[in-house]
Amino acid sequence: MKINSVEFRQSAPDLVSCPRWPLPEFAFIGRSNVGKSSLINLLAGRRDLAKVSDAPGKTKLINFFICNEAWALVDLPGYGYAQVSEQRRLEFNAVVADYLEERRNLRRVFVLIDSRLPPQAIDLEFLQWLDQTKVSYALVFTKADKQSAARTQEGIAVFKRSLAAWKSEMPAIVTSSAKERQGRTEILALIAEGLAEAGRA
Repeated sequence: MKINSVEFRQSAPDLVSCPRWPLPEFAFIGRSNVGKSSLINLLAGRRDLAKVSDAPGKTKLINFFICNEAWALVDLPGYGYAQVSEQRRLEFNAVVADYLEERRNLRRVFVLIDSRLPPQAIDLEFLQWLDQTKVSYALVFTKADKQSAARTQEGIAVFKRSLAAWKSEMPAIVTSSAKERQGRTEILALIAEGLAEAGRA
């Protein structure tokens, strides 16, 4: 699948403010500074669609982008971001939870994991919670260019063992590097698969 057109539609501070449309949605989420904005720009083929920042927690709203006039890419606030008050952190997490639990046209969530790090408790806890929502999701291991392919695969294997403690069936897994344009084809294929499933629904 190719993205021939993409445009920002709106930002929403909560579920009620999200656009009312029938478009299938594909959401991206991860810890702060995991490379989400860079990955979204890679998928869209644009450098400045999502704002890239060195400061964690740049995304504080739910951002909607229409792709090919047929589906929506959704940029969700990260979890575990710094430099916000505890109350604001709780509010952001509540917004994300509402969206993931209640958004009916959400087809798949792409959860971004830093491939360089050992399994982080916050990632595992989020995935365990997400599993209970019954939403389809895939794991995207980012920043693969920062280390050897062997190290990345070793890290993914360790992460899968951590997941296996409570999850019997592994989700789809993609290795990504925005710098080397790695993972784009695989993620777009998963989106195409979700669109096909939506067409059969």
